[in-house]
Amino acid sequence: MATDENGKFGRYGGQYVPEALMAAVEELDDAYRRYVLENEDGFVDEFRERLRDFGGRPTPLQHADRLSERSGFDVYLKREDLLHGGAHKLNNALGQCLLAKYMGKERIVAETGAGQHGTATAMAAAHLGMECEVYMGERDINRQRPNVFRMRLNGATVNPVTTGRGTLKEAINETMREWATTVEDTHYVIGSVVGPHPFPAMVRDFQSVIGEEARRQTQEKIGGLPDSVVACAGGGSNTMGAFDAFVEDESVSLVAVEAGGSSLDVDEEAGVAPNSASLATGQEGVLHGARTKLLQDTAGQILESHSVSSGLDYAGVGPELANLVDEGRVTPVSVDDDAALEGFHRLSQLEGIIPALESAHAIAYLDRADPDDLGDSVVVNLSGRGDKDLESVVEETEKRDIGNAPEMGVFE
Repeated sequence: MATDENGKFGRYGGQYVPEALMAAVEELDDAYRRYVLENEDGFVDEFRERLRDFGGRPTPLQHADRLSERSGFDVYLKREDLLHGGAHKLNNALGQCLLAKYMGKERIVAETGAGQHGTATAMAAAHLGMECEVYMGERDINRQRPNVFRMRLNGATVNPVTTGRGTLKEAINETMREWATTVEDTHYVIGSVVGPHPFPAMVRDFQSVIGEEARRQTQEKIGGLPDSVVACAGGGSNTMGAFDAFVEDESVSLVAVEAGGSSLDVDEEAGVAPNSASLATGQEGVLHGARTKLLQDTAGQILESHSVSSGLDYAGVGPELANLVDEGRVTPVSVDDDAALEGFHRLSQLEGIIPALESAHAIAYLDRADPDDLGDSVVVNLSGRGDKDLESVVEETEKRDIGNAPEMGVFE
């Protein structure tokens, strides 16, 4: 879906940024239009070549035999976990780092939640010979230590963010503050379809290769389009990447699976929404430069979100997704922390694939959905692999009653 001239998707989106950032946002918008949309100087050709040779695209579309047998319909996994780095994040990080080089920028800053975007940005910056600093919440650093080390291995500096709960929202705040003082030589590689225009449209375009490949691969495998495409949704980068090629196909249901956390209720007194279900329960507001659906209290204060998955732990969502939900084109659903952990163990046991906790939300939804709603053929975007989550899964599984978890006594 194209934005209007003001960078809006319906009534969502826009550019709500301080004056100090307007010049940088306008410079980026100009570069996005020339290099990404019009392929000036062969930018898109070089981007696609690097995605193939450095990233390892295309990724497979795999029929999940045992999961299909259990589900009662054909499940096809779009294996973004097999992309270099282990997640879909490289598509966007490589695109933005390359764009920064075309713009003459020498330095990259980025935020990260689960560490997958930080890892991808550090890899892309090293690949292109650029300086890189990543801001990451202190809580997320403790939850995702392997990814912190991977960023450092690639030469990036990782800056802990200690404000608030130390998660993705605070990391974005800090990165925007840094960018505002260094715009002359620095580009901010935002990790999702959030932020001021042109970020939501640009990140979607870099990620749209997921859906383009899946569309072609389903036609080759089943002779037509799938009945449904299912993807987990935090900020929404893998969601829009998987959905974009199918938005105009009304026969294909698009299902965004959000993190239901421990409850969909809101504790206004504590300032906490123990979930990250912005599409299903959020209200319209402005966060990080864009109007969208947010978890907020009745006074408009942003609530602290929660998910067992760091990558979905965010109080907002991309403006294009918010608009697609309002239009009825995308269906938002949610699964809670326990269900996500069940999905994590289920895919590991049935298919020999350890998924990211983010992707495990989409897997878990297959067990809860009405099969008649999903149809006979379902594509699930497996947005990342779960190596990074093993410490968290051990810790969370030990303290919960997860029915299909392996015996945990070995850790006592």
